[in-house]
Amino acid sequence: MENLIQIASKINSIVWGAPLLILLVGTGAYLTLRLGCIQITKLPLAFKYMFAKEDEDSTGEGDVTSFQALCTALAATIGTGNIVGVATAVKAGGPGAIFWMWVAAFFGMATKYAESLLAVKYRVTDGNGQMSGGPMYYIERGLGSKLMAKMFAIFGIGVAFFGIGTFAQINAISDSLKDSYNVPVIVTGIIITLLVTMVTLGGINNIAKVSEKVVPFMAILYLLASLTIIGLNIKLVPEAIKLVFTSAFNPTAAIGGFLGATVKGAIQNGIARGVFSNESGLGSAPIAAAAAKTKSCVRQGLISMTGTFIDTIVICTMTGLTLVLTGAWKSELSGAAMTNFAFINGIRIPYVGKFIITVGLMFFAFTTILGWNYYGERCAEYLFGIKGVKPYRYIFILIVGIGGLSILKLDLIWIIADIVNGLMAIPNLIALVGLSGVVISETKKYFDRAKEIEEINENHVELRKSC
Repeated sequence: MENLIQIASKINSIVWGAPLLILLVGTGAYLTLRLGCIQITKLPLAFKYMFAKEDEDSTGEGDVTSFQALCTALAATIGTGNIVGVATAVKAGGPGAIFWMWVAAFFGMATKYAESLLAVKYRVTDGNGQMSGGPMYYIERGLGSKLMAKMFAIFGIGVAFFGIGTFAQINAISDSLKDSYNVPVIVTGIIITLLVTMVTLGGINNIAKVSEKVVPFMAILYLLASLTIIGLNIKLVPEAIKLVFTSAFNPTAAIGGFLGATVKGAIQNGIARGVFSNESGLGSAPIAAAAAKTKSCVRQGLISMTGTFIDTIVICTMTGLTLVLTGAWKSELSGAAMTNFAFINGIRIPYVGKFIITVGLMFFAFTTILGWNYYGERCAEYLFGIKGVKPYRYIFILIVGIGGLSILKLDLIWIIADIVNGLMAIPNLIALVGLSGVVISETKKYFDRAKEIEEINENHVELRKSC
């Protein structure tokens, strides 16, 4: 097993080397400049659209509402990355990794906007009458490369089967329940497999309905718990934030059980874990965005953009601050155990912290499994047609069952997840750069039209006043 981990680590260091990090952040930075910092200037409008019920939502083609599409994407992104991933990043890269998560998320918001816009623009209707969209379609129909489109779809199925979609989530749930309440791993695995089977066989509508109810609940519960810890340690917050910034640009010395970290380690772990958490640039969220009932690709792009903000800027920051404020990052613990330690010691009420982390992790990880089941399904449908959907679902359920046995070590699980994530991101990022002109054009047309409508309405108001 140790040899396998070493081999996987070497492959991971190649995949997540400087070229991919530059491509990932560089694409986001390029889109940010070309779109005039849309993640800042249009963020209030994006949140307005997220909650607004507009006419186009009811008349546009699609399978689910824009909000359900966002919740499905959030269900897939708000998972172990927010609890285990942040702890893993801080353990390896120190508190400075949190800063690089913010950097990845800031530029990632522009990336998420662009890829979701393209997903809606180039989506198609499959043989079952459902919407299919995502990088495989805009790579083929927009960029004109069937080879890269197929590569993305293959890597997407790989992530669903062996990356974010199964092993990382199931392992986190099983370990958390075993550590907190001594629930046997095999029992947890059987229950998860049965629940996944019940929901996923119903397709996107079932997944969207579950996500719409569960995602807001679990996010609010987790945020309230995190804010409680921050509130109880409010005097330490300025020092914690200072440590995050200083550690981002200076090596972090060994403290307690923490072995010390280089700046390179902080950057690599922060960006990799940030991408694992919010999935900006991976091309996953646009697959859900393509199913939204909307006529405007720009509007859906803006709504999807809020997902990265909620996931990383809000939720991952809450986790990171609790780890720093409680000193958990200096302990010998790692993963869910480290975050569990932070919440138990931070809330200081017997059993409450442990309960919140365990329940939160269960909800987070379970909905991530559901979301990635759908992403992989759309990739399978692209490669094999609608006849490939059912076999894919059965294989996915089988892998969930195998994952429930917790055969693989946590370190190996995260390394495998990183490798397939990186491979999935490469063709998507190339397509985003190649289709950036389309993104700019669609954005300009949308806001020019919106400005014209606003001016017409203002003129009507003036005419009424003069009359």
